[in-house]
Formats: sequence, C-alpha cells, structure tokens
Amino acid sequence: MLPRKMLTLQDAQAIAAAAEAEAVKNGWKVGIAVTDDGGHLLHFQRLDGAPLTTIAIAQGKAKASAYGRRPSKAFEDVVANGRNAFLSVPDLVLLEGGEPIIIDGVCIGAVGVSGVTSAQDAQIARAGIAALG
Repeated sequence: MLPRKMLTLQDAQAIAAAAEAEAVKNGWKVGIAVTDDGGHLLHFQRLDGAPLTTIAIAQGKAKASAYGRRPSKAFEDVVANGRNAFLSVPDLVLLEGGEPIIIDGVCIGAVGVSGVTSAQDAQIARAGIAALG
C-alpha cells in the first residue's frame, strides 16, 4: 500500500479563509467549496450576498477539478472546442473556477468558487490553495 496525504478540516478551513480574504479584498460575493481528492465536500461557505446558485456551482467546479486532476477550465475548453458529449457527465460543472490541490505531484483535493466571472472565481480558488504553502 502507498501512504497518501489528505486534507484535514483545519486545512480546508484555512483554504476557505484565504479564498474568502481574496474575495472580500475585491468586493466579490461568492460561494467557496473545498473537496477531498474524490470530490466529496469537506467545507463550504457562502459569503453574505452571494446568490444561492453559487452553492451547487462551486461544488460542481471543485468536483470536476478533483475528478479530472486539473483546473475545470480544461473541461470548459474541451466543450468549447466542440466535444459536447462532455456535457453528459453528471454532477460536474465544466466551467473555469475549479482548481485542483496538488501536493508532491498528487491531487489531494480541489477548490471550486462561483459568484463572479470564471477567471475571478479561479483567482479566488488559487488564493485559497496558496494558503497551504
């Protein structure tokens, strides 16, 4: 068996806090989801004023990144380039704003953000991941 690193609740909360700080600094109202490597929710927060839609979208972006081991933007690009069959994958949001958490070359989780432009969502997600050091 191989040993593996896993996110703790404390890690997930630190990621979410750093992502929230990035959003607040820019005046953005978003939902922030942190998942484990299987796309299962570890932590979620919706900033005051963020639309209810951010709940499902942020989780779906994180899940897509965890499953694919890459930013959800990669899947958005696949669909944009005509591979519409990708839209049939259930429970994933194939839009930019999900980022995998890669430690020592291994995906240990993901962050998904929703509420502003997709590029801004990704910026917030990356700021959260940077909190791990």
